[in-house]
Amino acid sequence: MTPPQRRRRTPLEPSTPEPAPAAGTEGEPAVPNPERLYSLTGTAAGAERASIDLVTLVVAAEDPPPTLTPEQVSLLRLCTAPLSVAEISAYLSLPFSVVTILLTELMAADLVQARAPIVRQIVPDRSLLEAVMHGLQKL
Repeated sequence: MTPPQRRRRTPLEPSTPEPAPAAGTEGEPAVPNPERLYSLTGTAAGAERASIDLVTLVVAAEDPPPTLTPEQVSLLRLCTAPLSVAEISAYLSLPFSVVTILLTELMAADLVQARAPIVRQIVPDRSLLEAVMHGLQKL
């Protein structure tokens, strides 16, 4: 049996040139301008970062005050419902390290709350499995 063959879609307008790839090698994502990332995070280099990982859930505690940066306001508006740091990073198109610094500043101002994700039990409850098994047998 041969694997399915994928065909590349042809563009709707053949006269439209494809955009040139960003600086970087093929297979490597384009990195935004480092100076821009530094200006987003400010001078928090000496500040202690919070212990946040990719699956930490973040929720906004209150409405954003007018003194915040646009990125922090966007982050707070995203976090009206709990979101993981990985999702926030993807939605804002910012690297994890930048989002971590922004979250640390917001946590210091008590504008967001972060908590570890809820871990499900490794072994399912035996009584639940027996109830499902008996229900299936009655069918």
